Amino acid sequence: MKFPSLVIACGLATISACTWVKLEKPGAQVRVVSAQQSLGGCTFKGDITTTVTNRVAGIERNSIKVADELETLARNEAAGLGANTLQPQTEAVAGEQRFRAYLCP
Repeated sequence: MKFPSLVIACGLATISACTWVKLEKPGAQVRVVSAQQSLGGCTFKGDITTTVTNRVAGIERNSIKVADELETLARNEAAGLGANTLQPQTEAVAGEQRFRAYLCP
């Protein structure tokens, strides 16, 4: 009886560690700067809010992977706005994070 539970637990742990978001080629051209960096010479292109699943079957996913996916989604979206720089506005919380996109020289 314990074997099926162990298999299910291992499977969920494996799934919760997966990265499901892929960086697209245009998104790879978008750099991420710190929240404190001044972007005075840049043109604001838009606000971006990203969300991903932070729990799978009630199990919390790895917070580093979740944050990485949020940033990857934001980079992909920033490229679509014509931006080349991304600045986080909030920390990743419960699978959500806000960013600002800029076009910098």
